[in-house]
Amino acid sequence: MTRYFLAAMLLLLPLLASAKIANIPVAKCSSDSASINEESFVVIGGIEQWVTIHGANCSNPVVLFIHGGPGNPLTPYASSLYGAWEKEFTLVQWDQRGAGKTFGRNPDTAKSELTIEQMTQDGTELAAYLTKHLRKKKIILMGGSWGSYLSVHMAKSRPDLFHAYIGMGQMVNYPENQISSYTKVLALAHAAKDAKTFTTLETLGPPPWTNPRNFGILRRATRVYEAKTTTPAPKSWWTPSPDYTTPAMQADYEAGEEYSYIQFVGLAGDGILSDVDLPKLGTQFKLPVFMIQGSEDLVTTPEVAKRYFVSITAPKKEYVLLPRTGHDPNEAMIAAQYNVLKALSA
Repeated sequence: MTRYFLAAMLLLLPLLASAKIANIPVAKCSSDSASINEESFVVIGGIEQWVTIHGANCSNPVVLFIHGGPGNPLTPYASSLYGAWEKEFTLVQWDQRGAGKTFGRNPDTAKSELTIEQMTQDGTELAAYLTKHLRKKKIILMGGSWGSYLSVHMAKSRPDLFHAYIGMGQMVNYPENQISSYTKVLALAHAAKDAKTFTTLETLGPPPWTNPRNFGILRRATRVYEAKTTTPAPKSWWTPSPDYTTPAMQADYEAGEEYSYIQFVGLAGDGILSDVDLPKLGTQFKLPVFMIQGSEDLVTTPEVAKRYFVSITAPKKEYVLLPRTGHDPNEAMIAAQYNVLKALSA
């Protein structure tokens, strides 16, 4: 009986091995002309994190998107916003630690603290994985809002991994960003004789704040006033892909968003946001830097972003200011991103 058991196990070994390997993404860029369409969990920072890779031709430049929030993945909307780019670029979306499908896969994340150090390590580990997986020496780094803050940390930590950094809605410094945002919205409410918004903000008082609700109150006000002076994005952009609309996935998404928000602002105003200070990292970059800002951005105001941009040195740098554009992307923002990418790949 032992002999038959051993024989059966020997027959099963190849199947067991292939089952284990199936969980590991296999590089599909075996040739430059091959296309790639991968959606899988990749082990990053000791946990499985959701990564999608789409492109028509493996010879194309690779763009790694770093989403905002920090709990708001771009992945559910990537096809609507960026699908047309897949002919010319290989596009990588990543649900960060504490967000989207990555949070759903690792619900125990809610018991841990989210730190910029861990997120930076995750991001550079993913970038290093992509260079090997896609057979590239370097990739292009693109981040917006929270993603712009994380991206700068990644670019400063491992400049050898990136061709260039492209930032939108650039976060710079907590006191500067928050006070600029608060002051501008308060002035707009006063000019508009919007007593309700003006009184609400005046009651809060200027930042820094210790009540996490205050950040949400200001953010809602910025949306109201940005809507008055910006060209909106097509509504169709914000229809999530079907895999993000199941009841279970929606619950995971919302739980991750709530967790990430509290980690970001802190229960007493002492979250990741309170330590945001990019100039402290140094203003010298070893790679090209591009910043694309909306002229009507009331969250990461262009005045603060421009001061930071002026202060930095880089092999090449460019600042693009877009009229009728706020903090959230619209068609002008997507077009500007594309133009920068085309110039980089020329």
